[in-house]
Amino acid sequence: MTTSTYTIVKAGESRSFPASHAFVEQAAAQGASRVFIGQEAGSAFAAAGELGACPFVAIELGQECLGVHTAEARGHEGSNVVGFARFRLGRADPTALVELVRQPQTSDAAIAAARAAFEAAGLKVAVCADFPGRIVDRLIRPYLNAALRRLDEQLASAEDMDKTLCLGLGYPEGPISLLERTGLAEHHDVTLALYQALGQEAYAPARRAQVAKARTGR
Repeated sequence: MTTSTYTIVKAGESRSFPASHAFVEQAAAQGASRVFIGQEAGSAFAAAGELGACPFVAIELGQECLGVHTAEARGHEGSNVVGFARFRLGRADPTALVELVRQPQTSDAAIAAARAAFEAAGLKVAVCADFPGRIVDRLIRPYLNAALRRLDEQLASAEDMDKTLCLGLGYPEGPISLLERTGLAEHHDVTLALYQALGQEAYAPARRAQVAKARTGR
């Protein structure tokens, strides 16, 4: 058994790995590290017992902080445990980006070992601190909410807003088209979670996202 091997513990449906992927297929039955995936990954980690000898332990996160599962202590928290999530917008497939979450005293060796495991499966890793929404959601949700609000204010049609941002800024897809393709209701759920966690107005779900969420309950 080498330090680069890992065992996957699945606890519910995984948002990062909903289908077969090289990262899952390369797992070993008796790997040196542990990767907890699924909606109940945190609970499975809590029930796993002592894992301090593992090169790294990775917990799949939703919108919550890693500290929810590892606890926090005076800003000095950190160990061999990291959080992770593949970025995925609504109903779209997960991207190749893995956001790897570290706490203040997470060991560099654990970060390096986890990064190597994900990259060996063809994924791209970005390391971030332990905040709700991590990197992409923190940046993109206010932008998407602002686009929906400008549409309500009749600044321009949806088609002209999308066209302007694609041609003017080089975006591959406009925000309204992107949200319609990946799900306004799903956007509502993520941005509401960030609004509740951060208390910042930019994350408050836009009216059109609220309507889409309400319609899913019919």
